[in-house]
Order: sequence, then C-alpha cells, then structure tokens
Amino acid sequence: MSDKQSSRVVVLGLGRFGSSLALELVAQGVEVMAIDSDPKLVQRHADDVTHAVVADTTDAEVMRQLGVDEFQRAVVGIGTDLEASILTTAVLVDFEIPNIWAKAISREHGRILERIGAHHVVLPEHEMGERVAHVVTGKMLDYIEFEDDYAMMKARPPHEAIGKPLGQSKLRGKYGVTVVGVKRPGEGFTYATADTVVERGDVLIVAGKVTDVERLADRT
Repeated sequence: MSDKQSSRVVVLGLGRFGSSLALELVAQGVEVMAIDSDPKLVQRHADDVTHAVVADTTDAEVMRQLGVDEFQRAVVGIGTDLEASILTTAVLVDFEIPNIWAKAISREHGRILERIGAHHVVLPEHEMGERVAHVVTGKMLDYIEFEDDYAMMKARPPHEAIGKPLGQSKLRGKYGVTVVGVKRPGEGFTYATADTVVERGDVLIVAGKVTDVERLADRT
C-alpha cells in the first residue's frame, strides 16, 4: 500500500460527527473525500475537504464510479437513518475495504454494524456521556474507556502513594493498574518508572481494567 493510499480517507455522511471528523482529518494533512446525499451539507463543506460529492452512499455502483472501492480507510458517519447506515456499511464491506469505522446511535445498532462487517464501531454520544459521568464525580480529571473492559484515567495520586517511589507504593500490586505517566505542576508529562517519586499536586496517567481504575480513583 502506497503512502498516498494510506493517507486518504472517505467519509460517508456529513452530519455533526462526519463533518467534524472530516475537518480534523484535513487539519492533520489527510486527503478526504466526503460524500452525502444532502446537497446543502456537501456545499457547506465543499471548501473544507479535498473532494465533496453529492451521491447516494447506499448505491454500490455509484460508489464504485467515485472510486470509493479503492480507499483503504472509510468512515460511515450516518447515524439517525439506520437503513442508510447499514446499507452503506454493507457496500463498503462488499468492496473489502480493510478499515471501516461506522457510527452507531445505540448498542443494538452497533451490534448490527459489527455483524455486517464493520471493523470499528463508534458510539459518540454514549462514549462522551460515559466519559463525562466519570469526570463529574470529581474522582477523575479525565477518562477514556477502550475495548475489552480497559480504561485510562487522569487523576490525582492516592494519599498512600504521595512521597514514595512508585515501586514502593506498589499501586500495581494493590490495584492491578499501571501508572503510565506523571505530570508535575509547571512541567510536562514524563514516563513513570519504579523510581518515580509521586508528590502532592502531581497528576497520574493510569491504565488498567475499568473496575481496577475506578477502585484506585476512589482512593484519590
């Protein structure tokens, strides 16, 4: 696969999710073809992406004529129109595109997209709500949950770890988590080692199983 191919992404659906994703990709120097059946949306973003096209994303022949089948990465940003979301994803799967991301508006919708063959399913509203819920409690400064019940959080250190090297406080043994990095006020993040001494006011980046990360957050 050439560098040019790998730096191209086709975004199908220019709603809030698809358009913001397309704009961010362009900002990162990625060539983006954006497709939507709504002429107004396409016109709105025509100057923001590499190529903007009005077309029916569920029509395999039209998508093939546009060269969608030649992309290595595709994102289905269609959410509320479930039929269009499912049919569009099916078209991409039939094209054997190796990396397909698809937006879902519910877990049930997501399961259907996975069964069809989407490689990555994104639930923006659910994931953002989950992230904010963890932060609102005040125990975490930030939180990201991944697949397989794995998460990373940014949080203040527990009282038992303050003033000690990480190897001595043994947070991994007690909680089953790994302290990945430490940020001191006024300084940048540094990778954590067993010799890193945690001070009051530091911020930790911690990774582990969701239940273990939450258990540690309860001690901060």
